Amino acid sequence: MRTDEFNYFLPPELIAQTPCEPRDHSRLLVVNRSNGSIEHKHFYDMGEYLGAGDLLVANESRVLPARLYGHKIPTGGKVETLLLRPVVQPEDNGAEPTVWEALVSPGRRIPDGARLGFGDPQGAAYLEAEVFERTALGGRLLRFNRPPRPLLETLGEMPLPPYIHEALADPERYQTVYARTEGSAAAPTAGLHFTSGLIYSLRAKGIEFATVTLHVGLDTFRPVHEEEIEKHPMHKEWYHLPESTARVINATRQAGGRIVAVGTTSVRVLETVGREQQIDPQRSGIPIEPTEGWSDLFIHPGYKFRVVDAMITNFHLPKTTLLMLVSAFAGRELTLAAYNEAIKQHYRFYSFGDAMLIL
Repeated sequence: MRTDEFNYFLPPELIAQTPCEPRDHSRLLVVNRSNGSIEHKHFYDMGEYLGAGDLLVANESRVLPARLYGHKIPTGGKVETLLLRPVVQPEDNGAEPTVWEALVSPGRRIPDGARLGFGDPQGAAYLEAEVFERTALGGRLLRFNRPPRPLLETLGEMPLPPYIHEALADPERYQTVYARTEGSAAAPTAGLHFTSGLIYSLRAKGIEFATVTLHVGLDTFRPVHEEEIEKHPMHKEWYHLPESTARVINATRQAGGRIVAVGTTSVRVLETVGREQQIDPQRSGIPIEPTEGWSDLFIHPGYKFRVVDAMITNFHLPKTTLLMLVSAFAGRELTLAAYNEAIKQHYRFYSFGDAMLIL
């Protein structure tokens, strides 16, 4: 398929600059795949469409405050980096890594061997790094003088997407209420709409809630530049499906309940596991096993879903793998029709925007 088939025009004023308050008061576009119907609701109405025995599976990854502002050594020129993921080296011997893949700006003017400093050189939280290699997707490898992760709360800022221009008053609003395991460069945004109270009320109806982990990298959100989507290479992201979640997924499938993925990152975990373990979408007796690893699964139209029965997702940028994933689940025509309806009704788009429930 051609990348241009996943394009649409969004008026800039519909790009949400601040999160909705309260979280669950965002709007919810409900899309029914079986009859093509579209309904307008609010996120707190979620329980109207889920029933006892259904299972919500959400990504508990927590966003690192991984945007660092620093300077070149010795010139003092300004530099900005976004740490993407640690790169374990043999010499680490199980210790906290000192090498990270990062985006560096202005990247073209920073050669390999350049030295960067972050923070006050006289302060306890000061970091230095050497730039020593380019990565396949346009990043750089940085070797720090000590592990940077423990210092990110002091030196780092929340890595909001570039289309958000307003400052975030509370960094926790770019985290889900159930975020636990640090490691993402961007939030799994479909989960931002949940409140603890909403989760409690859904559980009171007999709707289960379980978590997986996928540490989100920036390649997930980047536009596809190849003319044909099948030629796009996916960046690997680390995932974990724990034993407790595998157990409740198997029980839900056996009892005839629906597996409802909260966000495209949860979809990728569940479908990666389903593909690797050859799970039958017709729900034969094959159980899902707990596992972890690296996923480069690219879901686009033509993909046959093995595990996911319904999906909660935000509205995504044009020509991205996220929009292609949603189109694989709901169909390209219905997905774009839903997006056009959302635009007509002035829904808020992207990370801090409104949500869709696809049944």
